[in-house]
Amino acid sequence: MLKNLKTTLEMIKFEHTLFALPFALLGAVLAARGLPGLKQVVWIVMAMVGARSAAMAFNRLVDRDFDAANPRTRMRAIPAGLLSTRYVVIFTLGASGIFFVAAAMLNPLALKLSPLALGSVLFYSYTKRFTALSHVALGWALAIAPTGAWIAVRGAIDAPTPLLLSLAVLLWTAGFDIIYACQDEGFDRQAGLHSIPSRIGVARALQIARLFHLVMFVVLLWIAWLTGLHWVGMVGLAATAGLLIHQHRLVRPDDLSKLDMAFFTTNAYVSVILFVTIAADVLLFS
Repeated sequence: MLKNLKTTLEMIKFEHTLFALPFALLGAVLAARGLPGLKQVVWIVMAMVGARSAAMAFNRLVDRDFDAANPRTRMRAIPAGLLSTRYVVIFTLGASGIFFVAAAMLNPLALKLSPLALGSVLFYSYTKRFTALSHVALGWALAIAPTGAWIAVRGAIDAPTPLLLSLAVLLWTAGFDIIYACQDEGFDRQAGLHSIPSRIGVARALQIARLFHLVMFVVLLWIAWLTGLHWVGMVGLAATAGLLIHQHRLVRPDDLSKLDMAFFTTNAYVSVILFVTIAADVLLFS
C-alpha cells in the first residue's frame, strides 16, 4: 500500500502543488488583511491538496491510452503497469472526499461551491479532446484557488481583488501550459488532440504565451494599485517580471531543450515569490 501511494504521489507530481498553493494562501492573506486563522489555513491547504490530487489522478486515468501511445509519457505509472486503474480510481475518490470535508469545515458558501470547483478541475482532463483552449481551461482550474481561499476567510466575494488574482493565475497558467505543450506538438496533431502549438505551430504558440504573461503582469499591477502595495510587494512584482522574461528566453521554437527548466523551476519561483513578498507587504504595512 505504501509503495502504491508513493508511486501515485510521483505520478501526480505531488510536489507541484507548490504552483497553486501559494496563490491560495495569498488570497487568504489578502482577504484577512493579515494572518488568517490557523484553522482556516489548515483547511485551505487540505482543500488544495485534495482538489489537486484528485484532478491529477483523474487526468492520468482518462489520458492513460494517450500516455501509452506518447513516447514521452508511456512510462507513467498506469501505462507502465505500476498502478492499476482501480487503485487510481480509489485514490481519486479519496482525494475528492478530503476536498469536500475541507470545504465543509470552512464555511457554508465554500461547501456550496465545492462541487463546481471540483467539477472544473476534473473536466479539464477532457478539454484537449475538443478545443485548443484547453490551456485556458487548466488556467481556470488553478485560478479557483485564490478566490476559493478568499471565500474561505470571508464567506463571500465582496471585493474585486480575489477575482483579479484569479485572472492573473489563469493567464499565468495558460501561458506556461502553452510552453509545456510545445514538446507534444507533433504527437497531439497525430493523435487528434487539440492544443495551441498543434493548431498554429510552436513559434506562434510561444508568442501567444508571451502575450498571456504580459497581460498577467498588467493584472498584477492592477492588484498592486487596488491593494495599495508598498515597496516590498513591488519588489516581488519586479522579480516576477524578471522570471517570466527569463522563462521565455529559455525556450525558442528551434530549441526546446531547456523547457523543463522553464516550466518547473521558473514557475515554482513565481508563485512563491509573489506570495512571500505580497504577504510580507500586507503584514508589514496593514
